[in-house]
Amino acid sequence: MEQSAFGPFFTVERHAAHTPPLPPWRPLAELANGSRSLGDRIDGVRSSLAARVAKDPAEVDLRVAASVAHLGMIARILAPTIATAICGDLRISQELNDLWWQDQLGGPFPLSVLEEDTSDREGGDTATPGAAIESITQRVLDETGVSERVLWGNVGSAANSAAQLIAASRPDLTDAAREVANTYLQDPRVDDGTLRAGPDFRRRSCCLIYQLTDDRSAVCGDCVLETKPARSG
Repeated sequence: MEQSAFGPFFTVERHAAHTPPLPPWRPLAELANGSRSLGDRIDGVRSSLAARVAKDPAEVDLRVAASVAHLGMIARILAPTIATAICGDLRISQELNDLWWQDQLGGPFPLSVLEEDTSDREGGDTATPGAAIESITQRVLDETGVSERVLWGNVGSAANSAAQLIAASRPDLTDAAREVANTYLQDPRVDDGTLRAGPDFRRRSCCLIYQLTDDRSAVCGDCVLETKPARSG
């Protein structure tokens, strides 16, 4: 099964072990190694957000840009990871050195992954937030001051959103997608590990994007600030 059918966030390139992609591909590890790559990404998102609301980038709170950038990066990693986990015996490596990217804005950035054959692993898949997610999240926390609760709430949102997109495209995979997403939601750093995937998912934090206009009605559907009742089913 080709996971790209679920949408652009699921589309990936693939590379073989010990054969990294050629430029313009760059190692995703640069987002967590203390280089300027993470700051440059956040600055790019900040400028993009500012343009959307006709503001100067300096008027956009750094924490808002950092949280939005983080959510996009984590969603880009988790979507194909969750999809691949339900599509067969191949899993996407969660090691930073196995993931490569191209720093582009305006949609899901290009991502190249290393796939692992897990057909011989006893007990099957045990998907949990891996090194890539943990390292990038910690670096954003260290460099920008966005709260840990908000950042791990972003991880929960990304996992649930991936499951919802898969379910919308392939209803027969709904249960499988939610089961894999729940392995991330069960992490105690993600809202104490109590939330589960589905249309009634509601995180207990906010990604902060509403602060662009300070309009609490302009929040995401899974936000703690959303006033409309969550849809069940």
